[in-house]
Amino acid sequence: MMAISKQEARPVLSVNKWKFITWLFIITILMLFASQTSAYLVRRAEGNWVEFALPAVFYWSTGVLLISSVLMHLSVRAAKKDEFSKLRLMISGTFILGMIFLVMQYMGWQELQVAGVYLKGNPSGSFLYILTGLHAFHLISGLFVLVFSLLAAFKLHINAKNLVQIEVCATYWHFLDILWIYLFVFLLYFR
Repeated sequence: MMAISKQEARPVLSVNKWKFITWLFIITILMLFASQTSAYLVRRAEGNWVEFALPAVFYWSTGVLLISSVLMHLSVRAAKKDEFSKLRLMISGTFILGMIFLVMQYMGWQELQVAGVYLKGNPSGSFLYILTGLHAFHLISGLFVLVFSLLAAFKLHINAKNLVQIEVCATYWHFLDILWIYLFVFLLYFR
């Protein structure tokens, strides 16, 4: 008799499409900022570079963004426990702090203009506005993601059995926070 061997069925590995799209978007943003910070360094090495202090409000806005990241983390934890009111509160708090961050960025740009640093003029100022402006643009997109998550939380579409939307939102928001910290440290070090 011939022994027939059965091949074991291998589990199919799959990734949620929304998580995959989010990571592709994050990689694209990383490439954008890598190219911009590289261009910054190359242009800075050429000379004719005006050094100036970053506005104090940028320090405070960094703290605001870090606190927003903590609230975003707490929203995911609340969703895992089906604590719906806490989930909505934490997402709302994250959104409010994101808006405060944008206002603080605007205040920083105004402070730069008072100091004589403009978008047009010396490349050092131009790069600062471009880098912080690009980040602000992406943060606005993060605020839209937060709004959709908040609406889903009110409709109870986010819960312990359906976490994809809040996980995608948290991944993107934490990425934006980490990106800001990178930019802030980069701008502090390479003035």
